[in-house]
Amino acid sequence: MTYQFHAGQEVVCIDDKVPLEGGAIVKDAAITEGQVYRIRWVGMASHYVFGDYLGVKLEGVDSKFGETWGVKDASFAARRFRPLVKDRLGSLRALLNPNQPTAPAPEEPKRRVTTKEEEKV
Repeated sequence: MTYQFHAGQEVVCIDDKVPLEGGAIVKDAAITEGQVYRIRWVGMASHYVFGDYLGVKLEGVDSKFGETWGVKDASFAARRFRPLVKDRLGSLRALLNPNQPTAPAPEEPKRRVTTKEEEKV
């Protein structure tokens, strides 16, 4: 599944774990799973350990982990976040219309859905 992230978008963290050498896993000190953040930068990032990846930088969060490798304010992997969807059923309703995006932006007005009573009239 692909996501289209953009600056200013609200996202929720779904993975705050960091794998270490030897198979150990620790919690990332900069982000928390379930917490909502706002994206300030999106782009391709390159790291000599992790390779090339789609990265995001978050407002008010300095990753700090990159300083170990000489990269100030390194980006987080975008796979660790999902767009915040305030209208959960809206993304399912959008599947009915192929011309609409699958996840409506939170600032979009809610789409009106006709009910069975209105169809009878």
